[in-house]
Amino acid sequence: MRDVMLGSTGIIVPQNAFGALPIQRDTTEVAVNLLRRAYNGGMRFFDTARAYSDSEEKVGIAFEGMREQVVIATKTMAKTPEDFWKQLEQSLSLLKTDYIDIYQFHCVEQCYKTGDGTGMYECMLEAKEKGMIRHIGITAHKLEVAFDCVNSGLYETMQYPFSYLAAPREIELVKLCKEKNVGFIAMKGLAGGLITNSKAAMAFMTQYDNVVPIWGIQREHELDEWLLYMDETPEYDEVLQTFVNQEKENIMGEFCRGCGYCMPCPKDIMINQCARMSLLLRRAPSANWLSPSMQAEMKKIESCIECGACHNKCPYGLDTPNLLKKNYEDYKKVLAGEVSVS
Repeated sequence: MRDVMLGSTGIIVPQNAFGALPIQRDTTEVAVNLLRRAYNGGMRFFDTARAYSDSEEKVGIAFEGMREQVVIATKTMAKTPEDFWKQLEQSLSLLKTDYIDIYQFHCVEQCYKTGDGTGMYECMLEAKEKGMIRHIGITAHKLEVAFDCVNSGLYETMQYPFSYLAAPREIELVKLCKEKNVGFIAMKGLAGGLITNSKAAMAFMTQYDNVVPIWGIQREHELDEWLLYMDETPEYDEVLQTFVNQEKENIMGEFCRGCGYCMPCPKDIMINQCARMSLLLRRAPSANWLSPSMQAEMKKIESCIECGACHNKCPYGLDTPNLLKKNYEDYKKVLAGEVSVS
């Protein structure tokens, strides 16, 4: 196991961290047990957000009375100073703490700066001065916005999607963070469920000594994998490199990461699953993808009015309406038995 320093924060944590988005789908009892098992297994960094329904509350319950033993990062999607302070107070209350280790602007459309007229970065500075937060971070899905934030010199951490499917420009971002001494927090290390080889995913991360991956964990068997790799870290050897190169060839071109920022859809289409159904059927086989309820979700694609809202909101600039149509046509062939999947 290796330790990673998060840039200029001085925070040093073990190589695997806990992404607490999925625990909003667990009962409180299950979630708290997972969080405590993660801590007992060596994890020390826990990332959540105000936008993740009751995730912060569950993290707060899990670590009440042991605050100094964990590093907690959370996020705000506030767009005004008024909402910033409201959400910060809510997060502190739910997390049962009087400070947040890393407070992050969540999925930004711009690089907030002092004097930009929004007042948002000034809020961060004031919160830090008051001791309510210790470090200022930011998360992004738009690559060039992420570059702007890192180059600004205003942020101590950058959270961005990063996996072995990363393009060269995304790897440049990781290297820039190291150069600028900005801690890099890797979200979506499994590419939203499209990566099913956790060993390869973990080994890939070991190439970058400035990266802390936050693995989204909802179930015990998922946690067991990441805890195993804490002590038995796989090496990114020639075999795994060959595997990863083949994976990249298999998923070349446009593909939906499943982030969900394109939603809600005016026609109630479950875009974050339907726009990548072909890949899910082949890479994450599950009877649920062909269940009557999922068939009904896919059929909603027929009602798409091509309003363009999903395309405009997609952080990756995907032609989402076209992706939906392509996935639906493939899905119908699978149902008809014209195409076989695993």
